[in-house]
Parts: sequence; structure tokens; C-alpha cells
Amino acid sequence: MSLRLRLLLMIGISLGLLWGGVAVWMLRDLGNEMRVTLDQRLAMSARMVAGLISQNPAVWDQRTGTNSVSTLSMPAAAKGLACQVSSLRGEVFARTPGATSAAIATTAPGFAEREIEGERWRSYTFEAHGLRITTADRMAERNSLLRDVMAAAIVPFVVALIGSLMMLWIGVKSGLVPLERLRQALASRAPDALTPISDIPVPRELLPLVNTLNQLLQRMRVTISRERRFTSDAAHELRTPLTALKTHLQVARITRGKEAEIALDYAEEGAARLQHTLLQLLTLAQVEGPFSWDDGHTTHADAVARLAMRDAAPDTPERIVLDSDGKSAELALPQALAVTALRNLLDNALRYSPAERGVKLEIQSAQDSVCFRVCDCGPGLSAEELTLVTQRFWRRGSGRGSGLGLSIVAAIAERFGGALELVPRPAGGLEAELTLPRAPHDYLH
Repeated sequence: MSLRLRLLLMIGISLGLLWGGVAVWMLRDLGNEMRVTLDQRLAMSARMVAGLISQNPAVWDQRTGTNSVSTLSMPAAAKGLACQVSSLRGEVFARTPGATSAAIATTAPGFAEREIEGERWRSYTFEAHGLRITTADRMAERNSLLRDVMAAAIVPFVVALIGSLMMLWIGVKSGLVPLERLRQALASRAPDALTPISDIPVPRELLPLVNTLNQLLQRMRVTISRERRFTSDAAHELRTPLTALKTHLQVARITRGKEAEIALDYAEEGAARLQHTLLQLLTLAQVEGPFSWDDGHTTHADAVARLAMRDAAPDTPERIVLDSDGKSAELALPQALAVTALRNLLDNALRYSPAERGVKLEIQSAQDSVCFRVCDCGPGLSAEELTLVTQRFWRRGSGRGSGLGLSIVAAIAERFGGALELVPRPAGGLEAELTLPRAPHDYLH
């Protein structure tokens, strides 16, 4: 169902119910008022005849004992009204044309209603000056008059309601014009047009929608730009080891002996570097994507440190010195990601530290976080390099590695509400501080 039709139905049904209820209430009161007014007409007619009789009572006294019945003339406006004058003993002195004694004859003063010869009558009897004056109405004519009055009241109401719905349709259609302009503007944009929507006049109520769309377009533009840069950098980084691998294999094919062995060694090294880069790219894509890493197992900081140390220095474990506060803290992220982040930090520290120097790993637990601090004895980084070091594929000079290690660490920390901070050490080297959140049920206890 369209928004226009939905608005029309909601507002139209609400108006119809509201004004329908008002109309029923009004017509009900109008019917009651009409009945009261017609009853008052009967009573006033009887009293008016009594007043006329009181002005010349001798004429009516002389008629007592006679059997003649006079016919009273009634004006045309009194259509449907019957009147009869009789004595208290029941002698009829005068009546209106068309009135039957059975229809209006009654001995009890006041209002009465009866059915005579298939017709319903309502009468009023008033006694004065020894005479009984009775006036009566045919109920059929009463009801006909009531229907005419109600029809006269209902027809304008129905016409006004239909006109209101038509104006409501036009108003809703006109009010939705800004939405239609926004739709047309979005439909006419090129697929790669991610600039904000700023050249469309919109009412105040649509500004939040336009602002939200602009924010979405901005995020999409940043994401697409980042992915394009990532694809370009990845293609460039993968092209170099692939080219070297192909070259070494070609050399191994056309040579024999020692040269072929050296070429195969270089090819194996290039394949290992290519594999490492691809694994890093896959990890980064999964960290930044909707991939779920939750394996249902708990992640303890000391276990993460042991696994990361084993993976970073399998042949020289003595190069990493562990300094822990001894507190068993549970982390609020999967163990695989925590180990990957810490291993990448240890890899960088070992790569840039002299072979005879070790790397220090400190673990400190806070109330709601755990801090892993990796200190190396390498050349350190300048202030400008510190701003570039977490960018993808950035390496100092022609250094080895994929240039993705610290990018992965920063992405993992950002995804789970942690932080990565790199600070030059006064004595030389670099201090990498990785802060990861603790599990809520762990630090709340």
C-alpha cells in the first residue's frame, strides 16, 4: 500500500468516524427536538382553541343539547393536524375535516397515542370552560416531516465529507511532492555518485532523512575509497612476489646444479612471503567484515601471551621476556584475534631488534581492560612515521614483511573497543601498548 493511500485512509477514516459520531449525535438530538416541538404544537393548538372559546362562551353554551356538528376550518400550514371540540359528556360540537371521532376522542387530559384503522395518531386533550378540546397528529406525517428535516441536515454533511476527502487527497498528494523530488533525484544519480544531496529543497520534516542519507553516502564513499585503495595496494604488493617467484622458477628451469638450487630456494622464500601476505589480507578482511569469530571459548590474557610468544619465536623463545602481574583476566574478544594481534606486535619487535637483544612483554590488568605492552630495542620511529605505521602496506624503506601487521592490530583493537598506542622509548626502541577490554562478567565480579 502506498504512503499516499495509507495517509488518506488513516485521516479519512478518522474524520469519517469523528464526524459520523457527531452527525448521529446531532440527528438524534434533532429528532428529539422535533418530537418535542410537534407535541408543543398540539398543546398550543388546543390551548389556542380554548382561548378563542373563552372570548365568546355564550355561543358554545347555546349548542349544548343539540346534535349538530360544525366543521372547523384549518389553514394550509396546519396540514396533518386535527382538532375536535366536545362537551365533558362526549357531545361533539365541532371538528376539523378528515378527523374521525375514534381518532381523537379521548376522556383523559394530556398526551395519548393509539392506532386507528391502520394509522398511528398522537393526541393532546385540554379541558377548559366545561369543554374538552382535543388536537391530534398523524404519526405518518410526523415521521415524514422528521425524515425531510434529517435529509436536509444529512445531505450537506455528506457533501462536505466527500469534498473534505477530495481536498485531503489533493493535500496529501501535494504534501508528498518533496519525497517524490527526493526519489527522482536519487533515481537520476549515477551508480558511483556518492556526493551529498544538497541541491534539493526539502521541508524541515525531511531534513533528518536527508542528513541521514548524506551520512550514509559519506560512509559509503569512505568505505569504497578505502577498498579501492586496499585493492590497488594489494595488487601492487602481490605482483612483486609473484614476479620474483616466476623469475626464479624460470631460472631454475633453464639452469642446473647449484644455480638451480639457489633459484628454487628464492622461489620457496617468495612463495612463503606470498602466502604470509595472503593470510594477512584474509585476516584483515575478516576483522573489518561481518565475520563472526566467536568460538564459544573463554579467552584468558596469560593463555594469549603464551600462544603469541610461541608463534612469534618458535625457535628462540628466550628472546621474549614475559613480565605479568599474575592476575587471571578474561578478555572480551575471541582468542584467535587476541593471539593474532599480540603475535603481530611481537613479530615487529623481534624483526627490528638486534639478534642479541630481547623483547619485553608486560601484562597489566585494570578494572575493565588488560594492557599488553611490548618493548623492543630497535631503531624506533619518528613522529612522521608514527602517523603512517598503521596504514596498510606501509613499510620503512624497503623493509621486509607485508606491511599489514600493525594494520591488523589496529583493526582488531577498534572492532572490540580497544586501543593501540605506539610510543618511542627514551633509551631507544619502540613501546607498543595494546589495550583490550575484559569480559563484563569477569571485572564485575
